[in-house]
Amino acid sequence: MTTKIRLGISTCPNDTFAFSALINRQVDWRGLEFVVELLDIQQLNLRLFNNDFDVAKASFHAALLLADSTVVLPSGSALGFGVGPLLLAARNNAPPSNASQTTLCPGRHTTAALLFQLFYPHTTNIRHVVFSDIMPELKMQKADFGVCIHEGRFTWQNEGLGLVEDLGTRWEKETNSPLPLGGIVASKLLTDEVISKVQTVIHESLMFAVADRNSALPTMRHYAQEFDDEVLMKHVDLYVNQWTEDLGTVGQQALQTLSDKARSIGLISNDKSALQVFGQ
Repeated sequence: MTTKIRLGISTCPNDTFAFSALINRQVDWRGLEFVVELLDIQQLNLRLFNNDFDVAKASFHAALLLADSTVVLPSGSALGFGVGPLLLAARNNAPPSNASQTTLCPGRHTTAALLFQLFYPHTTNIRHVVFSDIMPELKMQKADFGVCIHEGRFTWQNEGLGLVEDLGTRWEKETNSPLPLGGIVASKLLTDEVISKVQTVIHESLMFAVADRNSALPTMRHYAQEFDDEVLMKHVDLYVNQWTEDLGTVGQQALQTLSDKARSIGLISNDKSALQVFGQ
């Protein structure tokens, strides 16, 4: 009897790259039946809070809030150096300074929003929009600042915007740690045997794409906003790395550091469970 797994992943290129072989059944599903949905990361976060998925990509900010009911899988995370969100300005590169200003963030539970609140607490009004709307709204000067994620790291200079700060670089300087952006979480209602199978399938899907990068391009193109193959692969080169294959001890320590920082500014309560990495 097969076990159905409601799987949610984001449409960003690092996920469509890593999960392409799973989506297209180019790896063995090991007796599981995956029902896959691809959504914006904040939509995934919200759906996870509604218990709509058995396994899904989540911002690590959301994962911290879901730690009582989920475990983090060792494979599939976006974590590293030089991968952080950029704080952009509509008019110049002066930093946020007062409550009359507005900063666009890509979702209440995103790690990008957590970082902005960590480094610029109580400086501006925060408005949450879909990540792909941030640069267009800044160009139209509908806001003063925006926290830019995903492919925007490679295209913002073409939009006439100013760079205030690379929030990931600041994280690295203050913590000496890679920045944990998002990872794959699995419901604790699943058995360890099922979670182990899911982890194996995800790892094999990722390694299939790593071994044959072009095999993932059709899936990546299908879900990309409007970017060419070169930009898509730059995204993969930036966000898919050794910690995507296995978080390991460095990845686990980075998650603990993020948890400590979130607690320090009251974004998660002290009684919340720590993030647990499955099998580690």
